[in-house]
Amino acid sequence: MRELTLIIKVLPFYFFKTFLLENMIMSYRVILHHNSMDMEQLKHECGVAMVRLLKPLEYYQHKYGTWMWGLNKLYLLMEKQHNRGQEGAGMACVKLHASSGEEYMFRERAIGTNAISEIFNTIHHHYSSLKKEQLQDALLAEQTLPFAGEIYMGHLRYSTTGKSGLDYIHPFLRRNNYRAKNLAVCGNFNLTNVDEIFACISAEGQHPRKYADTYIILEQLGHRLDREVERLYEECRSEGWKGRELTARIEERIDFRNVLQTSSPQWDGGYVICGITGSGDSFAVRDPWGIRTAFYYLDDEVMVLASERPVIQTALNVPMETIHELQPGEAIILDKFGKMRLAQINPPQKLRVCSFERIYFSRGGDKDIYNERKRLGQNLTPSILQAIDYDMEHTVFSFIPNTAEVAFYGMLEGLDNYLNQLKIQEIEALGHHLHHNELERILSMRVRSEKVAIKDIKLRTFITEGNTRKDLAAHVYDITYGSLRPDIDNLVIIDDSIVRGTTLKQSIIGILDRLRPRKIVIVSSSPQVRYPDYYGIDMSSMDQFIAFRAAIELLKEQGKEDIITNVYQHCKAQEHLPKEQMRNYVKAIYEPFTDEQISTKTAQLLTPESTQADVKIIYQTLDGLHEACPNHTGDWYFSGDYPTSGGLKLLNKAFIDYIENEKSDIDS
Repeated sequence: MRELTLIIKVLPFYFFKTFLLENMIMSYRVILHHNSMDMEQLKHECGVAMVRLLKPLEYYQHKYGTWMWGLNKLYLLMEKQHNRGQEGAGMACVKLHASSGEEYMFRERAIGTNAISEIFNTIHHHYSSLKKEQLQDALLAEQTLPFAGEIYMGHLRYSTTGKSGLDYIHPFLRRNNYRAKNLAVCGNFNLTNVDEIFACISAEGQHPRKYADTYIILEQLGHRLDREVERLYEECRSEGWKGRELTARIEERIDFRNVLQTSSPQWDGGYVICGITGSGDSFAVRDPWGIRTAFYYLDDEVMVLASERPVIQTALNVPMETIHELQPGEAIILDKFGKMRLAQINPPQKLRVCSFERIYFSRGGDKDIYNERKRLGQNLTPSILQAIDYDMEHTVFSFIPNTAEVAFYGMLEGLDNYLNQLKIQEIEALGHHLHHNELERILSMRVRSEKVAIKDIKLRTFITEGNTRKDLAAHVYDITYGSLRPDIDNLVIIDDSIVRGTTLKQSIIGILDRLRPRKIVIVSSSPQVRYPDYYGIDMSSMDQFIAFRAAIELLKEQGKEDIITNVYQHCKAQEHLPKEQMRNYVKAIYEPFTDEQISTKTAQLLTPESTQADVKIIYQTLDGLHEACPNHTGDWYFSGDYPTSGGLKLLNKAFIDYIENEKSDIDS
């Protein structure tokens, strides 16, 4: 730090700018990339939140003691979904009753893990000079203060494209001199066919500012909104309306269903897209496969929408039964007067709601998700018992913090059920000749559970040197010493998923081995992640998946490299076919092997050479996943059955890229 201060004081400004900004910041970006790739399993989806007040601001001042009630609820909705947005956040606000010459549409964005706090601190800074009585004056706020509006929209961003920075933080704005043509858009989505849509709208003469799905969606919606306003302009003018009255009639008649139905049919991907206009229309629309989720609540005071149900329950203190899920292909639309309607924008397709939403991303506080995660753990009981040779007496059970905790409770329930049946069998075998000591021994059998693993530190960006960083990475997790009997006990430890496996190899297995267990059984509550995702999660390449790498290794070991070559040739042959005609040839990589064979090879690849314990890895089965989450059939990560042809197209490209990159590395 002293050295950095000295540089700042001594160097000329231009040199400081060149040296620091171009070199040091570039280095930090590299470090951050490595941190995220090495130490995290997955990056989350984005999150959305909307608040539409249905009463004047004076109403909320009188009833709740502040006209900022809606603004405060947006803050809660965003903070409660903070896990979904670590890269940045943004919000937009619309005033419904601003006069000409006054701003009526506001936006604030920030980057970084503290983005939400930064945004709302900035907003409240506008009010810092006001006296208490002024701050309590709802009419004054409505007339003069920024962000004192009736419509709020928030977004939490996790990049899935590699593009970062403030320019890519939602909401995106499209400005116009007419209120009805002003549009703010945000969403939890990733489109698979940006190339097709870009080519289509470019051929029509439009000129999108950037080659990115968000900008393209903004331009599509904005273009159709312009057409809707122009249609109504001609209609209202023919009726004799002029000037401000003409504008008012247009704003009253805007049908956002028309805008969405003419914009969205081309969108291939999972999405919940939200938007608000300067004149007061608001909407949220869900993809026709139901891949991404959205929930809403409506009463006579407010409409609230969020990516997750429990955040609405908590923010508004309302029962679960009053919260509704937006259905596949459906939109919730509110006009400038707050009148709500549901509209089927696109025909619903085969339901493929993301199952990773249940396993990993959503808050476990949701009643259904909590029970499903418990069931995922419980379903693994037979495989776990087989792995430890049914030796419950010499086995300790635990979990890897923190998202696997609920699955751990389910696993314990399954083990308790097994022990109860075992106790019954032993008691029945004794008949009427029950001896106190025998009975005491049977009844005292318990599942031995301990908090073995502890997430202890988080690597910082100043750790640059490779060997130093690897050494520190190995100590991100710590252990509870004395929780096992050395050289006697097995250790079974459950995680929500095993995707890349880098954390297991670099930290967890090595640190657990210090307890000297006879056997370490790593349990994944989800099935083997075999295929990339292209619908909003940062899982886009083949070689990052340990299950894929294990299958490739097995093919090479068994002299079956011709399968790899054949898959590559098939993928190349269909590279330029319409996406609707493509097939998933990558499945052939896994077909020669059982799940157990791939799991065994995975364990070999992830076990450090110095490990003394025998290491085994157990995955959830697809059947176990479907039984635990029957209403969320989107399992393409595990099965390769993509819900849209666009996902299959990108998988095809991902395998081609993998093979050609491998060849390039060999050649170099």
